[in-house]
Parts: sequence; structure tokens; C-alpha cells
Amino acid sequence: WFDAPIGYISSTKEWAAREGKNWEDYWKSADTKLVHFIGKDNIVFHCIIFPAMLKAEGTFILPDNVPANEFLNLEGNKLSTSKNWAVWLHEFLEAYPTKVDELKYVLTAIAPENKDSEFTWKEFQSRINNELAAIYGNFVNRTLVLTQKYYEGIIPAPNKFSAEDLLVLKELQEIPERISKNIYEYKIREAQAEMMNLARLGNKYLADQEPWKVIKIDEERVKTILHIALQITAALSVASFPFIPDTSKKLQKMLNFSSESWADLLQKEVLQAGNKIGEVEILFPKIEDDLVENEVVKLTQYKVE
Repeated sequence: WFDAPIGYISSTKEWAAREGKNWEDYWKSADTKLVHFIGKDNIVFHCIIFPAMLKAEGTFILPDNVPANEFLNLEGNKLSTSKNWAVWLHEFLEAYPTKVDELKYVLTAIAPENKDSEFTWKEFQSRINNELAAIYGNFVNRTLVLTQKYYEGIIPAPNKFSAEDLLVLKELQEIPERISKNIYEYKIREAQAEMMNLARLGNKYLADQEPWKVIKIDEERVKTILHIALQITAALSVASFPFIPDTSKKLQKMLNFSSESWADLLQKEVLQAGNKIGEVEILFPKIEDDLVENEVVKLTQYKVE
């Protein structure tokens, strides 16, 4: 471990030569923040041995922070590549090429940031069906389908905002700030949870306002309700990008909107009234029991001692 960390530097040099960059900007510039994301078994090497080597050499910057995760276990046992007790990424991608974001979401949601955690296929199914599909996907689908149904896909202009509307808009401004704060504190799991709170905010707002009922008695009020719901949807599409980027792009395509800029989240209107949204599609098909059973059977054919 006195020589192994040098590979981080040499790999940077190789990348920089290929991309026409100066590797020293990344390892020697005082303007650079060096962060080591590691597992807890490497804490000694990254907090003592490697920094001591860099300091002794004299021209390298030292790590600003070393966020160290605990261990991730698998279906009741420790991960073991030698015993084949693992979910192999290339096999997952071959079998489920459209579920990359789902895997990213689940792994982030259970990330062992503070204590050991465990991946199970049953929880994989549960989080996708009960969170991504039932909360995120449900809110997006209801908002866009109602916009298509009532306004032929044209984003309606709002009328007078109610007290409830203003509270929701205030929360819409605050959640992105909490996401950003968590990311910069290396609390990625909590940051993703705050992103999902945008979807929860939208779901609750629609459930409370019931535009499908209000449309029968106050059509003007529904314009404001859906305008706000669409602003939440657009903000959700931007806030999703660090966590589920493919979904972010799909959602923005449905909105006929494109942005990865965090600054857009702080705007009162991310989407402009009068613009037309695109075609609506299901973002997260539910995970069936067959997938879970097949993956568990595949895994348990290997004996772990």
C-alpha cells in the first residue's frame, strides 16, 4: 500500500495525456479540492499512508475529505467475487438494459454511508414499485396526462395563487437547496431522498387539490393547479439528473424542456406557460416477482461457506 495509491496519479496522467489536459492541475493546484471516496477497510491507507507520501514529496495537495462507506452485503452474506456471491454488473446490464437508473437508485438509497447495509432482490423490487413507480412515476404521469386531457398538452397560465399554492412554491424552492447541501456534505443517500421529496410534494399537492374534481366547478382554478404541478415536474427532472440521469432525460423529453442547470431550480417558473409538452410514457414499469425469483435462484446456486 505504499506503492498502490500512486496508481491514482498515474491513471490521471494517462487520462490527461489522452484528453489533452494537464494532470498537475488535478494533483498540484491549490485551487483543486481532492476528495477520496473509499470503503472503510481503506481508511488507514487513504488517511495516513498516502497523505504522508504526498506531504513528504512536497508538491502535491492533500485530500480535503475522505468519505468512507461501510460494507454492502448481499442477500444475508458478505459479497465475495471469488465465491461468485455477487451481482455482476455486466450480467445485469445484459439482462435489464432499461433498468440502469433503477439499480443506481436502489444502490444509492441503501448506500452504507454510516453502517453496513444489505442488497436484496426483494428490496430492489419494493423500492422500484413503491417509490419510483408509485411516487415519482405516478406524480409525473398524473400531471402530464391531465395536462394533455384538459389543455391538449399546452402548459396553462396560472391565475391567483392560494395560500396552499404559495406554501408549495416555497417548499419547491427549499428542497433543491437541501439536495445541494447534502451532496456537498457527501450525504448522497440523503440528497437522493430529498430529490424524492419533490415527487412526494407534487403527489400530495395533486391529492389535496383534486383537479379532476375541481375541473367540474372551477376550470380557471385547475389552470393554476396544473401550472404548479408542471413546475414541480420540471424541477424534478433537473434534480433527478445526479441520481437517475436517464430518467431525467426521458422526463425532459416529455416536457419538451432541456436543462441540467441547478440555477434553473431556483427560478419561480422553470416551464413557460404556452409551451406544449410532448408524448407521455411510463417511466418505471413495475418489477414482477419472476425477476426476483430468477435472480435469487441464480445467486443461491453458489454455496457460500
